[in-house]
Amino acid sequence: MAGKNWQAGGKNAIAAGGIVCAAIAASSTCARAAANGFSPDSYIAFADPGLIWEILVGAFVVVSFLAAVVIWATSALRRVKRSHLRKHAFISSALNNLNQGVVMTDSRRRVIFCNDRYLQIYGLTRSDVPPGMTGPELLDLRRARGGLDVSNDEFYRLSDAGESLVTELPDGRSIVVRHWRLPNGGAVATHEDCSEQRKLAKQLATTKQFLESVIDTVPVCIAAKTIEDGRYILTNRAFEKFAAIPREQILGKRSDDIYAAHTAAAIAVADRRAATTSDSFTLDEMDVDRGSGPRTMASKRIVARNERGNPEFLITMFEDVTDRKSLSRELENTKKFLETVVDNIPVALVVQRVSDGHYLLANRSAETILNRRREDATGLTANDIFDPREAKLIVARDEAAIKKGGLLTEEHPISTSEGLRLFLTRRVTVPDEDGEPQYLIKTHEDVTYRRQTESRMAHMAYHDGLTDLPNRTAFLKALSQMIEACQGTDEEFAVLSVDLDGLKEINDVFGHAVGDKLLIEVARRIQGAAQGGVVARLSGDEFGLIIDGKQPAAGAALAEQLAEAMIPEFLVDGKSVRTGLTTGISLFPRDGTDPASLLANASVALFRAKAKSRGSISVFEPEMDRQIRDRRVLHQDLSNAIRNGELSLHYQPQARTSCDCATADVTGFEALARWIHPTRGFVPPSDFIPLAEESGLIVAMGEWILREACREAASWPIPKQIAVNLSPAQFIHGDLVGLVHSILLETGLNPSRLELEITEGVLIEDFDRGLALLRRLKALGVRISMDDFGSGYSSLTYLQAFPFDKIKIDRAFVMHLGRNPQSAAIVRAVIGLGHGLDVSLVAEGVETQEQLGFLAEEGCDAVQGYLIGKPAPIAQYATLVGRSPQTSDRMSRKVG
Repeated sequence: MAGKNWQAGGKNAIAAGGIVCAAIAASSTCARAAANGFSPDSYIAFADPGLIWEILVGAFVVVSFLAAVVIWATSALRRVKRSHLRKHAFISSALNNLNQGVVMTDSRRRVIFCNDRYLQIYGLTRSDVPPGMTGPELLDLRRARGGLDVSNDEFYRLSDAGESLVTELPDGRSIVVRHWRLPNGGAVATHEDCSEQRKLAKQLATTKQFLESVIDTVPVCIAAKTIEDGRYILTNRAFEKFAAIPREQILGKRSDDIYAAHTAAAIAVADRRAATTSDSFTLDEMDVDRGSGPRTMASKRIVARNERGNPEFLITMFEDVTDRKSLSRELENTKKFLETVVDNIPVALVVQRVSDGHYLLANRSAETILNRRREDATGLTANDIFDPREAKLIVARDEAAIKKGGLLTEEHPISTSEGLRLFLTRRVTVPDEDGEPQYLIKTHEDVTYRRQTESRMAHMAYHDGLTDLPNRTAFLKALSQMIEACQGTDEEFAVLSVDLDGLKEINDVFGHAVGDKLLIEVARRIQGAAQGGVVARLSGDEFGLIIDGKQPAAGAALAEQLAEAMIPEFLVDGKSVRTGLTTGISLFPRDGTDPASLLANASVALFRAKAKSRGSISVFEPEMDRQIRDRRVLHQDLSNAIRNGELSLHYQPQARTSCDCATADVTGFEALARWIHPTRGFVPPSDFIPLAEESGLIVAMGEWILREACREAASWPIPKQIAVNLSPAQFIHGDLVGLVHSILLETGLNPSRLELEITEGVLIEDFDRGLALLRRLKALGVRISMDDFGSGYSSLTYLQAFPFDKIKIDRAFVMHLGRNPQSAAIVRAVIGLGHGLDVSLVAEGVETQEQLGFLAEEGCDAVQGYLIGKPAPIAQYATLVGRSPQTSDRMSRKVG
């Protein structure tokens, strides 16, 4: 196209050149003619026609040339104009299709261009921007329409030099304006709608702030670093707290800038492993030292990859698991400990799932009940393990416990590999989160031996350990029942008090073993003669019988039968032994209507019979009441003795059990009252103690004994224990707790050295009151001991109700050790019971080395008896309490 235009232009130029030459020639000819004075008309008329045609042709050529020049120039101008128009249209089209508004001004600030996008942004039309409008006028127009909120100067200042100015339009859109100065003095400004970008930016900022807040509140340490140089680019507050460094000082740093060299090296190894692994994450544990000692950190590393799949960032999450691991170890140790305990407790324990009854857990002791290894029982049910009859009973009891929801306790027999055993079963449910029973825990305690022992002990409580006859307690109870049955009727019965003649001599001659066997044979003959009547052993050589029928004939006849039964000699251990019976008889209702009176009067009659001769029979007569009067005199004398200080204390040592009494370690003494009557002389405790109990004098006497024993013990250089007996009457009368407290304060005795011995009589009368008093006494710091254990019928109940510090095994069991297997079994059981309850045991009445050896072998804690030491004034045991004999003598005389 350009070539064609160029050729056309050449032809026109030649024609134009000819025209121009002709014109020039004509002009020059005319000029010469005028100069020569010729007029044109005359010249033409007289001119040569050839010349004229030459002139005309030349003029035509000149004119043509000039016309060609004009035409060429006009054509060239049109081409330039069309080129400018095309370029202007192209630029305008390009600018009008921009996403940004564009405004151009010249050096005089006149608007020379604004594109359609600009008009669209600000809601303007082409007519709103007439030619010649200046930039400031355009700004005024926008301000008038609410599209500008700053002054013109402020607008140019803020948007100049490439800076950006953001303006807010009334419809909420945001426009960013940038203004540039041109070298020719003009300016160009761009206007871009950035509403969406700002909205996205705000959302991004909000999201970033939210994520940073979330990350900051996460208790796990979080950090991000670049894989290229290992510099931290993000941390949360937990990491900042752990590192003990502000995060501003962490960002941009590497691990070796923050941690010790060995820690940084371990982190670098873990980072490299995470960056090179194909897994989505890696888990590590390492020890990190932050100055307060090494801490174990558990970490999870995640690699963030770029669009090409190459590792770019490493995100690490870690937490301090030192305490958790320590707790886990402790929990594991505790679990092992508990499993060991559960496995070794002497009680069978099983756990069942309530939903299906499957056994989930069983300890070693449960294998006896399950009749299989506990591993084999897991997953089975009661129906799988026991025979149908037993399984049905067990399931029914389980369902009852589940229905009840609380503790269910019962005893029932279960077949085991050792035969049928009696078990104490406790069932308790464990609820789930909704309170519904989820597990059933059962413990089975084999109480076969315990119940047998309790049965034996209950039997022993009412029976003599040697002869197995009913004892005094059982006899008095039977006597009470007999009185109750006969009251209001004409029925009569006799009470016989029978004494075995010469038992002391037999013991002295043949030994106590022979004497005991003789007593057993005598008891058997008495039972045979009584023919089913009540027979009891009241004391060492005294028996009691009750016989109904016409009296006194029936009683006398029985006494004669008893005497005849003793006539044949006894063959004991190859030795022939002869003995007889002396009998005293009292009659109901003539000689008494209560057990104590009848038994006392029978004893009075026995005393009268023994006074006559051995083997005689005596029936109580009213004149025998003198015996009672004597007791009354003795009671008065005892009252005066208490008031006048005629009583004294003897002390019997208690020692730790050892096989050799010579090396026994004496730990304390029991204070025992003694009475030297001015005229009667020595009065045995067995005479005045029961009298004091019956008359109530025991309260005053007990207070004196307690005060004197505490005063004496407080003066000992070696602080041995001191034991004092308390009577049930002292618990009923007066403020016993206040008395003990005041005596301890008065004498200065350390409460822990005082041991108060009680019998079950304290709790028989009023269990709740007695128990409350015992607890108050224990609160003072004194020790409480159960005396004569096994002689009553409910000692086990009391041991369950109150935590005694010591149990004293009754001498009735100890004295027959080595001669009576039942006594040995009872003592062994009591020792085992005491050790199971963590209660100290003392055996009373130890008189032989054989008894001491048995107690030492069975693990009895302490012993007391003639073998260790007889009751005596404390002066005889001066060295044991840290005194010299002379000091003890002086103190004894001072007290006397």
